[in-house]
Amino acid sequence: MRPVSMLLFLAFTLLVFNGGAEEEKTEQKVWAREGSPAVLPCYLIPKKLKNSWKQLSDKTSVLWKRHGVSTHQEPHMVLEVEYTGLRKMALPMRPRVSVQDPALRNGNFSLLIDPVRSEDAGWYEAQVAYSNKEVQNCQVELGVVTVTLSPPGFVVENEPLLLSCNSSHRASLVETRWFHNGQLVPTSGTLCSFHGALSILRPSMRDSGPWHCQLRYSDNEIISATHNLQILGFDGPINPIVYAAAGSAADLPCTLSYLPSAFGINGVKAHWSRLAGGHLEAWAFSKNWSSRSFPLHLSVVGSGDAGQYRCAVSVGSKKISRDVTLAVVTVTPSIQGPVSEGSRLLLICGITHPRGHERFQWKRLNSSPTNKLVAATSHNPEGHGFQTGPTLEIPQVSQKDMGAWECSVHGPEGRLGAVEYGLQIMGAQVSSPPTIFSGQVTFGLTLTLFLLLTVCVLALALQKRAQSPAFPALEGIVAVNMPRKKEMEEQQEEQIQQTEC
Repeated sequence: MRPVSMLLFLAFTLLVFNGGAEEEKTEQKVWAREGSPAVLPCYLIPKKLKNSWKQLSDKTSVLWKRHGVSTHQEPHMVLEVEYTGLRKMALPMRPRVSVQDPALRNGNFSLLIDPVRSEDAGWYEAQVAYSNKEVQNCQVELGVVTVTLSPPGFVVENEPLLLSCNSSHRASLVETRWFHNGQLVPTSGTLCSFHGALSILRPSMRDSGPWHCQLRYSDNEIISATHNLQILGFDGPINPIVYAAAGSAADLPCTLSYLPSAFGINGVKAHWSRLAGGHLEAWAFSKNWSSRSFPLHLSVVGSGDAGQYRCAVSVGSKKISRDVTLAVVTVTPSIQGPVSEGSRLLLICGITHPRGHERFQWKRLNSSPTNKLVAATSHNPEGHGFQTGPTLEIPQVSQKDMGAWECSVHGPEGRLGAVEYGLQIMGAQVSSPPTIFSGQVTFGLTLTLFLLLTVCVLALALQKRAQSPAFPALEGIVAVNMPRKKEMEEQQEEQIQQTEC
């Protein structure tokens, strides 16, 4: 039994020795991007507690040292935590290095650096001393990847920028590749990559988002980093078009992609302008840091208001602008004013600033269309609820066609705008249902006519009665007055004859 026991003892001793030697020589490498946090891992357990779950003694201390770019350089202290809890830190890294106190008793001696700087690259070593005088250590190499933006500060639309990517790796750089939203970026007219840098000549809102650089070195080491690019521009399409019906109101948009306060800007000014008839019309707005929308409201628009408007926004020392086109939708009838019944009428729908892909659609708003409607470019059979094409033809206008008609404009993005036209027919009367008031008026007129008729009948009856013999006194009066009347007529004739002589 003695030889067997001796062999087991030797095997156990070799395992322990090899295990301790492996811990002593453990080396790791960690890559971190400049400006982000980095954790240098270090997990150690004393030999006597290696196969147990017991916590470490309170009398455990850790000392982190930095060797610089090589392990052969003289190390200097970064952070020391004594078993009493006393901490010592190097002045240059004092506010940026730390260890987790609760994790120390569980064997976690990792060092946190937040944020990482480019000069932090190099070799780091942790020495852990236990209460039984045992000392263990671990070594970690920190590599730093740097992504810089030029010019510094926030980026605005159409302002050239340069993205640079490099690292602290000492081997020769062989290749640099850039990815945007997960897609490899090819070199084009507006994108140019050279020596690890990417040039964007005219950045737009489409260029916002994550940019990923990948560096490949001569020793086949591949290092990558990601930069989230934020571009201050305008929401919506690049050159928007606003469609408005003639006679209606219009709002021209001017909305920034981010709040200016996100870039540390507290004051923003917006300025609208339009070149109309050789004269520059201008509107000015001033908003505080909490706003990013500067719309221009036009209460009533006509064909003369159509055209291109420019919104210029001053953010700090930089200025960005966007052009907005106002397109006015109109309806031109072939007959101006009220239309005679039976006439042929054409309603032509037009846009002041067409793009060439607009589609027109006509429909009745207050009744269903009749079967007499013919569209200029109709693709729909008769009886459908709408007609397509810019021109609506009504061969013979009738009372059924009177009312409101709508011409709507559509594009690839959907409905763009609409305008209404009220069709009036000459001499047309709008019938309305009888009311209580109209019935009362009719009854009053009937009663009045009845009373007038009664008065006339009574007058005739009195006249006949006056001419009857039942009134002798009246006949005497008439007999007496007749000679007197004759005498007066004779005197008038004598005066006339004397005047003639």
